[in-house]
Amino acid sequence: MRKLLCGALALLLLVALGGYGLWTLQRPEGHYLSDLRVELALNHGEPGGRGNLLGVEPLLFPGDYQNLARLERKLAAYLQQARDQGLIDARTVVVLPEHVGTWLWARGEKNALYQVTHRREAWQWLELSNPLHYGVAMLRATGDDRRADAHLRMKAEQMAADYQQLFGGLAKRFQITLVAGSIILPAPFITEGVLHAGSGPLFNASVVFAADGSPLGQPQRQRYPDSELRRFVEPGAGAPAQVLDTPAGRLAVLVGSDSWYPQNYQRLHAQSVELIANPAFVTGRDPWQAPWRGNRHQPAAQALPLKRGEVSERDAWQRLTQAAGGGATSISVFARGQFWEQTVGGQGFVNHAGQSLAAPPSQGARMLNLWL
Repeated sequence: MRKLLCGALALLLLVALGGYGLWTLQRPEGHYLSDLRVELALNHGEPGGRGNLLGVEPLLFPGDYQNLARLERKLAAYLQQARDQGLIDARTVVVLPEHVGTWLWARGEKNALYQVTHRREAWQWLELSNPLHYGVAMLRATGDDRRADAHLRMKAEQMAADYQQLFGGLAKRFQITLVAGSIILPAPFITEGVLHAGSGPLFNASVVFAADGSPLGQPQRQRYPDSELRRFVEPGAGAPAQVLDTPAGRLAVLVGSDSWYPQNYQRLHAQSVELIANPAFVTGRDPWQAPWRGNRHQPAAQALPLKRGEVSERDAWQRLTQAAGGGATSISVFARGQFWEQTVGGQGFVNHAGQSLAAPPSQGARMLNLWL
């Protein structure tokens, strides 16, 4: 009798495990409607044959990342509207916001992940749906927040491939130079024109794609990760400062709050930089008007001329970026939207010829254009 009972329990366990295994493989997709409109919030200067900097601030939600086709459709719709308005030609440099690639960790998951209201619930769905990958990633995770590290590490190879396919494809389709925001990957590198995830610590990095869809240079790592990232993202202080030749001029990328620090610009000016793209990201309710949070965990931030809480996020970003830039032409571009309970905001701006140019605050997707 005991053997019979044990056999029955073992069979039930095998059936349960088999059912769970099949459940983890199922990825049904629900219907999804998304607003594809975009506002031209700033259009400064006149076309003169030198090209333009075009910042695109997309309105994004978790459902946009359920598959690549959805995200590609939205971003391509914005770029097509820019083309229809005469804002895209062979010398155009398009800049997307920070972390537009990081959210690719959510690609290809169960419907429930996109429908819950809190990130922790989304994380639980991710872990339950990918138990083996998550377990292996936890064993390899580093940093103070090993859970966040594991979420990104377990999807890293897929994320790197998706990132290149999506943004390299958009660059080729619209024949533009595309600064593809940023993506968090373990020790990312490019070899023979292909972006790979390495096996080291996580870095927040940006890749620039040429008009033929190929990456230019190596991923530009963020040197000074902000307070929200420091628990699982490694500072890229040892990474070289790259200046890339583009049809519009010599271009460099400063990721996120790296635009605050004068030493970053000094390294770029030594290489005759002409254009600086700054993909950026801020969170919170009405984050642009909230007190500036600074970066109390970075020793370099102690030398900045502003103190935490002294001014708004808007004033801090605009003042620090203009003061540090040393006369370079730069554009700062922010993500917008809602990711579970986290509101993503910010209002992009341009520094050009000693002027700081910003459009009136607005909601929804926006574009900022500067003719060079």
